[in-house]
Amino acid sequence: MAATLHGLMPILATPFDEGGALDRPSLRRLVEFELASGVDGVAVFGMASEGFALTTAERRIILADVVELVDGRVPVIAGVNGTSTATAIEQSLAAEAGGADALMVLPPFMVKPPPATLVDFYAEVAVATSLSVMVQDAPGVTGIAMPPTLIAELARLDGVDSVKIEAPPTAPKVGAVVEAIGDTDFAVLGGQNAQFCLEEYARGAVGTMPACEFADLLAPVLAQFGEGRVEEARAGFRRMLPLVLVGLQGGIAWAVHKEVLVARGIIDHPTVRYPAARLDAGSRAAVDLVIAELELPQVPRLPTVVRA
Repeated sequence: MAATLHGLMPILATPFDEGGALDRPSLRRLVEFELASGVDGVAVFGMASEGFALTTAERRIILADVVELVDGRVPVIAGVNGTSTATAIEQSLAAEAGGADALMVLPPFMVKPPPATLVDFYAEVAVATSLSVMVQDAPGVTGIAMPPTLIAELARLDGVDSVKIEAPPTAPKVGAVVEAIGDTDFAVLGGQNAQFCLEEYARGAVGTMPACEFADLLAPVLAQFGEGRVEEARAGFRRMLPLVLVGLQGGIAWAVHKEVLVARGIIDHPTVRYPAARLDAGSRAAVDLVIAELELPQVPRLPTVVRA
């Protein structure tokens, strides 16, 4: 699986209706949009998915819908955010049973573990499942620092095949990790809403995992960069940068992602779940201004069938 985890792999938002229940038709339209945009994978239950606010039953429904629609065309990565080894393994096994192709695993974060014990944690999760394990290096969320030497040690574990770097500044960290792991098949990917994705690629990253509302804009940029058309790629990225930046605001990022998705006709409602915050009038006006200035195209709707 490590060889296939590359390129643009957005973290899917979780659409809710006005009452806060799962909006499965909107979720399916979102997946259709990502596939039509030419993504190389999709992820569920990540931070941008409001994975922290989903019930076990909802996780099962969401994964089933996404796996069915993707139908093997790209990898489906399931986020794991358990606060212990036992709960992380429980989520991992549920993801495997639900048809996920890989796991994106946060370290336990409620009780901060000593860094040395993270090797045992990831080893136990990897042994418990047949799925490829991605280490999620996100100290802003977890408060847990993972130096490049530790990530290199994790890379030697059977079944641990990739890392998502979300420790700013991300580009230097990507470069340090690539150097630390040496010539291996271990995949290094970027996060932070793809804010520095081109710099990360230049330092050795093989993919990026941003939010999901601009996949159709970012996919051609990454293709141009990969073809050596660097100036074209940088020009395309500069154009979309306001959209990237507006979605990096702590506390309201989830509402921003959904506001853009609603404006583009991909999902029906911008509803978020506590502790995510709704947009106030000023923040909504700022998002609307970015959308208007970029002249973001509406996404045509196709008939959607939701199975029980």
